[in-house]
Amino acid sequence: MADSVVKCVVAEDEPLLREALVAQLQDVWPELEIVAVCEDGGSALEAIAAHRPQLALLDIRMPGLSGLEVATGVVEMGLRTEIVFVTAYDQYAIEAFERGAVDYLLKPVARARLLGTIGRVRERLARGAPDAAQLAALLARLAPAMPPPAPGAHPAAPLVWLTASRGAETRLIMVDDVAYFQSDSKYTVVMTADGEALLRKPLRELLAVLDPAMFKQVHRSTVVNLRAVAAVTRDDSGKGVIRLRNRPETLAVSQPFMGLFRNM
Repeated sequence: MADSVVKCVVAEDEPLLREALVAQLQDVWPELEIVAVCEDGGSALEAIAAHRPQLALLDIRMPGLSGLEVATGVVEMGLRTEIVFVTAYDQYAIEAFERGAVDYLLKPVARARLLGTIGRVRERLARGAPDAAQLAALLARLAPAMPPPAPGAHPAAPLVWLTASRGAETRLIMVDDVAYFQSDSKYTVVMTADGEALLRKPLRELLAVLDPAMFKQVHRSTVVNLRAVAAVTRDDSGKGVIRLRNRPETLAVSQPFMGLFRNM
């Protein structure tokens, strides 16, 4: 790959770590073209689908989609992208990565480790496309085995209720009653069986406090409650359409996100 431009997507939700990682990459691999820097999993998956990079550095835990889910989407799309996970996990978890088809960087990222990872990535790129079957098998093994956050980390409990406005009225809405959220300029539309309300919080901030097991980003502007999904269909182009249980409208699913519904 010495004569070819290598495109890279970086996804890390912590701003200081994200900036430091980008700066380190630019320092140790100046020829690398960083085509997108993302702060959540949904944006990362869409950036990978749009740019088709040879390399993606993915934080394991991000708002919206986890790094594992993003990598699963990469496999589903059949892209030839080398995956490097950025993780805060201890050696017990890292052993699983070292036996698999991906590399890892341990937070905080040490220069020596980054140099070694880049060396291995460049060797794999020179050999050709990554082994998609091996990567898929590793992801299937890692997903249920991911350890809880390290001691001392206390993530906030998932959001249970919120207040949103409908005209001059402020309503208290239970999150379980929400069918989907959709970004609308500076606001977020909150859609329930009873209709819509407006929330003064951007979709990106909501992703950090919603239950990731139940609320999935299916489009750049849409997060759906899986409890509200009646059916998902796929068209010939690979894009999907969600039919809801208690709403008449349908929701578009971007092709990169269709892998989320593989088992539905």
